[in-house]
Amino acid sequence: MDIYKNEKRQCFLEKNSIEHLFSFPIKEFIEVHEYKRDEWIIREGMRPNFLFYVVEGKAKIYVTHQNGKVSLINFINTKDYIGEMELLNEVYYTKGIQTSAKTICFAIPFNRCREKMLEDPKFLRELTKFLSEKATQIAAKYTQSLAFPLENRLADFILQTADERIYKEKHVTVCDFLGVSYRHLLHVFAQFCDKGYLKKEGRYYLIQQYDKLNELALMLRNS
Repeated sequence: MDIYKNEKRQCFLEKNSIEHLFSFPIKEFIEVHEYKRDEWIIREGMRPNFLFYVVEGKAKIYVTHQNGKVSLINFINTKDYIGEMELLNEVYYTKGIQTSAKTICFAIPFNRCREKMLEDPKFLRELTKFLSEKATQIAAKYTQSLAFPLENRLADFILQTADERIYKEKHVTVCDFLGVSYRHLLHVFAQFCDKGYLKKEGRYYLIQQYDKLNELALMLRNS
């Protein structure tokens, strides 16, 4: 993880200002954190010290069950918050969060800004909107598994997890997240390769027809 300093920090803050989301001057408190692909923003079991706001990149949320099995449970994209539940409650909620591409976040320290944020009606309205949209998306994920075939859901998953058109998620992770059998998943991957949407390269897949996958994913997203 790299923390921007001095002029680099100043330029990035000016280019990607979030001051309009707050009633108090937030800029002086913000740190700018850059994470490489597959780097952990938060490790499971570690309480975050910051409220993160994702400016660039994307990440995945994991949880470890009591039997030791690790499951992918959701995605994080630009303009999403990380650590919002820890801001609102003393109880630890956040799971393990790992980047799936280079990711840059604004990090707002709890020890300096928690009270200010919790007393800021402008920011709280913004946070409430984010939480309501997040809850709607989570609910939609479960209904989509019944309403749409695997082709649409897999296309959306590939686009969400790929980095620069390279897809390399483990099949067992995808089966668990999408609720499908390993055999069914391999069958659809073979179809995508036969149609030229993907090309198998060793353990990875290269996205060759982004538009075709996006057409399938948009049917899901626009439902």
